[in-house]
Amino acid sequence: MESCVNYLEGELKLQVNRRKSQVGSPLKVKFLGFSLHKVVREIGIRPHGKVLKRFKEKIREVTSRSRGRSIKDILQELRNYTTGWLSYFSIAKMRSHMQEINKWIRRRLRMYLWKQWKKISTRFMNLQKLGLDRNRAWQYANTRLGYWRIAGSAILQRTLTDKYLESLGYMNIAKKYEVFHLR
Repeated sequence: MESCVNYLEGELKLQVNRRKSQVGSPLKVKFLGFSLHKVVREIGIRPHGKVLKRFKEKIREVTSRSRGRSIKDILQELRNYTTGWLSYFSIAKMRSHMQEINKWIRRRLRMYLWKQWKKISTRFMNLQKLGLDRNRAWQYANTRLGYWRIAGSAILQRTLTDKYLESLGYMNIAKKYEVFHLR
């Protein structure tokens, strides 16, 4: 590091920020949010682990159950954030990451909707509107499972389908990533 700093500051007359500068393996260093990794016969680019962690934290904040906002507002804010993030990081190969994050976001949205249907009668009515028969709707409306657990249940995945979430305004980020990545 010292020899690099001496050369940059002495020979090239550049100023080096020692807090941000580092010397190391290119496979372990983060640069502009990206990191490199080995693929079979080449080097690939992907978002750094810290960047993916911050992305999920922001989504967790936007889809928090305690925000008390309409689902349309949540979906609009989510669309704005994810579109910007994807347009920056779309050069990286992260198809599997985006598919996993997409499943996780859909589950968080189901959890958010279930929380909004706070009363048993509201849950019962909404489950019936979504095509569940009366007995099963009553049974699931009275469940004691927690919000996250019920959001992953087969019943909510069959009633609050991906098509239903898209009709509310949800943008499938895995599909959006594919569009950006192909450009």
